[in-house]
Amino acid sequence: VPYVWGGTSPSGFDCSGLVQYVCAKNGISVSRVADAQATNGTYVSRENLQPGDLVFFANGGYIHHVGIYIGNGQMIHAPQTGDVVKISSINTPYRLDRKSVV
Repeated sequence: VPYVWGGTSPSGFDCSGLVQYVCAKNGISVSRVADAQATNGTYVSRENLQPGDLVFFANGGYIHHVGIYIGNGQMIHAPQTGDVVKISSINTPYRLDRKSVV
């Protein structure tokens, strides 16, 4: 499925649109944008992540990305324009350099 800015359906997702869609399919209501989604749950540390937890990445105090943790240091997410929904590590140097909120 391609990344689409503002996308909220299987024809194209942005990161928070993917999270909102998956949550809704599982009977969970979350806000539309990543920054607001981060306030919809309870914080857990990286060490306590469980599959299904949301992982957020911030830079300069602004949450700019969200994914769904699937275990073993991996998340499913819609990364950026020109890319597709995929599984990636939450432990890349870029992501470790960002403040993560879960």
